[in-house]
Amino acid sequence: MSDLLERLRGRGWRMTAQRRVVAEVLDGDHVHLTADEVHARAVDRLPEISRATVYNTLGEMVTLGEVIEVSTDRRAKRYDPNAHRPHQHLVCATCGAIRDVHPAGDPLADLPAGERFGFTVSGVEMTYRGICPNCAANA
Repeated sequence: MSDLLERLRGRGWRMTAQRRVVAEVLDGDHVHLTADEVHARAVDRLPEISRATVYNTLGEMVTLGEVIEVSTDRRAKRYDPNAHRPHQHLVCATCGAIRDVHPAGDPLADLPAGERFGFTVSGVEMTYRGICPNCAANA
């Protein structure tokens, strides 16, 4: 059973066939699919699943804090099941590929007190940008 399925079951989330398929599609490392990509993969496993069900299920998973909604530039939102391990993202500026990265150190600690402007900072979102090996090879 996938980590995401286990986490959802642990929260007492009612596991319908549709919800299970969406969770299974999101399982894995470096998964950052759009809702349409989740739907296309879910249809392969459960042909009758609707786009609305996929969108609603993703929204519920985000609300539960079990999936992270990732926005990069003007591209479609992507869904990241790696919600419980702090990480940042590395994004290809050409194709939009996203990889999870775990830089050393605490980025929150790197923000000097004088740059916090009195805020109580609760989190950091950093995005590293570059060109992936596939796009670099095809350039």
